[in-house]
Amino acid sequence: MINEIQQDARSRMGKSIESLKGQLNKIRTGRAHVSLLDNITVEYYGVDSPLAQIGNVSTPDARTISISVFDKSMVGLVEKAIMKSDLGLNPSSQGTLIRIPLPPLTEERRRELVKVVGGEIEAGKVAIRNIRRDANSDIKSLNKEKEISDDEARNAEDAIQKITDEFIKQADEIASAKEKELMEI
Repeated sequence: MINEIQQDARSRMGKSIESLKGQLNKIRTGRAHVSLLDNITVEYYGVDSPLAQIGNVSTPDARTISISVFDKSMVGLVEKAIMKSDLGLNPSSQGTLIRIPLPPLTEERRRELVKVVGGEIEAGKVAIRNIRRDANSDIKSLNKEKEISDDEARNAEDAIQKITDEFIKQADEIASAKEKELMEI
């Protein structure tokens, strides 16, 4: 019973770390990466479709993302969707090919992005702590129903805390790596 709670907490915390990594991938570092456009969708015949289904997204060089749109009538809609996104990108099209040059980041913008990273990391840590709280409340309810002893409950809560500390440390390591990546020129 206790092992199941611990395994569930570890699994959920791992998913929180993966989600955190996904959020941080959206924060651009000045280098072109196709994952920058992952959250952009375009209405295609009444259905919101990700860019990857509307065209071939690639990075021809370190500062450019290109999208080769499958349907020429979609070029304008794709450009509008990119401009509406909060990424601050200005696409230009040539036939069915859309090029998105990434402007170099200024020192001020880099510092702003580091603050954004800090906010994302804190949100990830809060999610991990919430999972800890849920696991501890499950353990307390087992103890209250006399399914486990007080000592078992205390040991289980200590084990949950160790798991939490492990994942918080992972989040901190991810944060420092992303901040270092943002600040390098």
